[in-house]
Amino acid sequence: MPVSWLAETLLGLRREFRWAYLPPLMVYLAAGVSGLTAIVGTFFIKEHLGLSAAFLAGLAFWAGIPWTLKMPLGHLVDIIWRWKSLLVYVGASLIASGIGVMYGLIVHAPAMTQIMTAEAWYVLSALLAPIGYVVQDVVADAMTVEAVPLFDDQGDPYPDDRIKLMHTTMQTLGRVAIVTGLIVVAVLNISMFSGVAEMSDAEKISVYANIYLFALIIPVISVLGAALGDVSVRIRARKLRATGVDVAPTETAIGGEPSTASPNPWILGGSLAFVAVTLSVGLSDIPLAQEIVFAGSLGIVLFLMNRLFLELNPAARRSLLGTALIIFMFRATPLPGPGATWWEIDILAFDQQFLSILSLITSALALAGMIMFRLFLAKRSIAHIVMLLTIAAGILSLPNIGLFYGVHEWTARWTGGVVDARFIAILDTALESPLAQISMIPMLAWIAKNAPAHLKATFFAVMASFTNLALSASSLATKYLNQVFVVTRQVLDPVTGEIDVPADYNALGGLLIVVALITFVLPLLTIMAVQRSPLRTEE
Repeated sequence: MPVSWLAETLLGLRREFRWAYLPPLMVYLAAGVSGLTAIVGTFFIKEHLGLSAAFLAGLAFWAGIPWTLKMPLGHLVDIIWRWKSLLVYVGASLIASGIGVMYGLIVHAPAMTQIMTAEAWYVLSALLAPIGYVVQDVVADAMTVEAVPLFDDQGDPYPDDRIKLMHTTMQTLGRVAIVTGLIVVAVLNISMFSGVAEMSDAEKISVYANIYLFALIIPVISVLGAALGDVSVRIRARKLRATGVDVAPTETAIGGEPSTASPNPWILGGSLAFVAVTLSVGLSDIPLAQEIVFAGSLGIVLFLMNRLFLELNPAARRSLLGTALIIFMFRATPLPGPGATWWEIDILAFDQQFLSILSLITSALALAGMIMFRLFLAKRSIAHIVMLLTIAAGILSLPNIGLFYGVHEWTARWTGGVVDARFIAILDTALESPLAQISMIPMLAWIAKNAPAHLKATFFAVMASFTNLALSASSLATKYLNQVFVVTRQVLDPVTGEIDVPADYNALGGLLIVVALITFVLPLLTIMAVQRSPLRTEE
């Protein structure tokens, strides 16, 4: 690796950093710190709740639906631009409520279960928190647009290529902030789960409760970021006006013109229809409720995208649609589901601390990957980037399949126990780490640069809703696969201690193979189809 390239990559990112980027980065950091409770949640479900892998995959679908609410929220941000930080406070309240529910369920389970079952409380928490995070994420996206200036310190406009680089840097730093939060919580989890193998059940419960209590710092970080953002915008506006640029007191990012978005009846009407469909179907017991909500949501989002695309010129419209399709299919690929983690815990003996170590490796190398590939992402097309990521994801799915079929037993025998299951898991995690965070950076940068000035937040929200629906599609596919390849962990009756559900991981190998094939084939076929059509994208 040439020293000059490494220096340009690392020092270039430092040179591109601006203090105006800090407020949205704090909101993104809070989103990263939200991972603090992920491992606790996994073990709490496994040890205390009798929820199946298919049910949890279905719950992930409902938990992902609030992210499609970015449509009305994004438009709301454009309409109330000057007061958008208030939405961060709303989101913080919802996040704190979700965390509080889980803390109460762990510490005061007998009292909580007199009101509702433990499973019902868990579902409530799993739905409250995502709503709070999506509200904050919408505002953070808008703040990233606001953070990138169009004028230099002398009041002269920046050239387009310079603005594109700043947007790419801003979006990269946004992912960096999220991953930094994940690194912090991974280190904290490693520390708090030290000696977990010798802990009694009561000691584990105490650690679980402390982690949820510490997680209340999440809404505090995001609120501080929103407050700092309001101050930062006013300071930058005052400096810019001193150069002779006519700019409103609370608007510096869109060419000196304040946001002039007015309520769009198509966006608001479509969003209300989406909310009505989701609530009516979700609260009913009709068959295929998740599929109906997904189809209705996708139809409404596509309709709103069509209305918004009228704001773009035909070439940009086709390019953005092609880009969105590629990323949608890349993110829609299914996952193995919680059964794979249960198998690692029960069969490979991966405990809370080791899973925290894997989380730390994932986050640290994802951070390094985003920094190292920043210039690569700015210079390559999204189709090219997703193709490379897809090939890498397909190859890196092989070690997990090998672990299920006992490759670690053979490698450990031939290496004196060095290359065991944990060694292979660490190596696979190290190689796979940067993939997920890198995939979204180019599209976010494209939207930030090319969306109409008065509809930046709306474009972010609608396009994010479309790509987040891909995650809902992924959850549905994961649920279907878990219904075909049934994986169960041992569930004990909490009163008698008898086995209610025996552990059965025999179907996990077939599940991992099918997931790997879909992950490899589906995105590549989409890229080939898009690049051979009028939707071909070079962005």
